Amino acid sequence: MAEEQKTKKKAAEKELGKKVGKITHYYTNIGVAVVELSDTLKVGDKIKIKGATSDFAQKVESMQIEQDKIQEAKKGQSIGLKVKEHARQHDVVYRV
Repeated sequence: MAEEQKTKKKAAEKELGKKVGKITHYYTNIGVAVVELSDTLKVGDKIKIKGATSDFAQKVESMQIEQDKIQEAKKGQSIGLKVKEHARQHDVVYRV
């Protein structure tokens, strides 16, 4: 059973890319998602955001931590990420 789950996870990673975090909040009025990172993310990386109703790709153009613009964020940090479409809590962020 565990082997079957690993195979499914690898197939999903191959299709979607590497999981780098999940969305914990979305600010509709400014189009910014709060992402809790499980891996490093840099400005310029191409990402895919996927959830129950979200499914879009974009390039990381702007990231912030507490209103300070940053170029790179590491595992464990929560960042503000400008997104081009509506994102929802629990959506997963993949680097493609």
